Amino acid sequence: MSATILFVDDEPDLEALVLQKFRRQIRDGQVTIIFARDGVEALALLEQNPEVDMVVSDINMPRMDGLSLLAKLQEAEDKKSTIIVSAYGDMSNIRTAMNRGAFDFLTKPIDFADLEATIEKTIRHIEMLREVRRRQAEAERAHAALSRHFSPELARRLAAGSDGEGIEVQWRDVATIFTDITGFTSLVETASPETLGKLLNEYVGGMTEVVFGHEGTVAKIIGDAIQVLFNAPGDQPDYATRAVACAHELDAWAQGFRARQSAIGVTFGATRIGIHAGPALVGNFGGNRFFDYTAYGDSINIAARLEAANKHLGTRICVSASIAEAAENFQGRPVGELMLRGRSEPLRAFEPLQQAKFEAPETALYSEAFAKMEAGDVAAMPAFAALVGMHADDSLAGFHLRRLLNGANGIRMQLE
Repeated sequence: MSATILFVDDEPDLEALVLQKFRRQIRDGQVTIIFARDGVEALALLEQNPEVDMVVSDINMPRMDGLSLLAKLQEAEDKKSTIIVSAYGDMSNIRTAMNRGAFDFLTKPIDFADLEATIEKTIRHIEMLREVRRRQAEAERAHAALSRHFSPELARRLAAGSDGEGIEVQWRDVATIFTDITGFTSLVETASPETLGKLLNEYVGGMTEVVFGHEGTVAKIIGDAIQVLFNAPGDQPDYATRAVACAHELDAWAQGFRARQSAIGVTFGATRIGIHAGPALVGNFGGNRFFDYTAYGDSINIAARLEAANKHLGTRICVSASIAEAAENFQGRPVGELMLRGRSEPLRAFEPLQQAKFEAPETALYSEAFAKMEAGDVAAMPAFAALVGMHADDSLAGFHLRRLLNGANGIRMQLE
């Protein structure tokens, strides 16, 4: 490296001796040397030359001595590696200097071979510090980028890695959650920028904390929509179970947030959630200059379609059979076979339920009515009608009743 050294000494002959001794290094561009005659002049020169790497300072000087200068240097944010020069045998001042943070010391009269060796050692120390700071800065930049997507602990682990393991583009089996807010476009058009910004920041912040609590990865945030991945970048054998648990907590948090806004007169839409599991191309698609950890593939699109299907079904959470079958002790009720936009094959879907709802008598009644509808039994219509009569707030049962009343049969349905 090329080093800039500031010598601080009031001896008139020192400058010429130093320049003579280091003439080769100066000529080859290895060192740049500047001089000050006391601590006051040294501080002024350091302010003008922040690139100075080290200071070689005498102790006994007018206006400001070397120990006072050393104390000032240690108070600065950019601490300079300092070599203190003292009279031979002045161990008291040398000890004080070392206690105040001097890197090394020399005694007078100066042995220039010793001076050169000490400067070379100090330069190696400075090079090491520069490398440590460079790596720390890189780690901080990496952590800042990773924190957008990953939980704090996972972001720290990934930032500490040097080879990018886990974030390279690869095919992985993942569970994908998509969330969206109903009526968000109307909110954008009617709310002030300040109100909308505050609302959205609080909502996204809360939803993200829930995701990180389940060790999920936030792949995308587009306005009010959030895309979450499980089993990426690291392996999570229980990724389907995690995704369902996360969806339930996201639903509960979003419902609570909506209620809090309603209490202060703000109309905030319901959050809809879709989940699917399958292979996806996952990794950093941002190139060398921008970190963008995300996923692509048909399984990602299906999760988005399931989120949109909630609008027609009247549900808030809709999951595919791949999730229901893979999640441990999955509790839910069947929705039917959905013909999603852009797909030629039906997808069997379910509405996951919390335990209390799953064990409620109306869920058993729904299952009986659904079994009749699947079998083509004409008794399905009165069964759903009876259920809706007892539980008018059961939107999914109401959806099926309307289908049957309009002449549909079976459990396969076309959704836009």
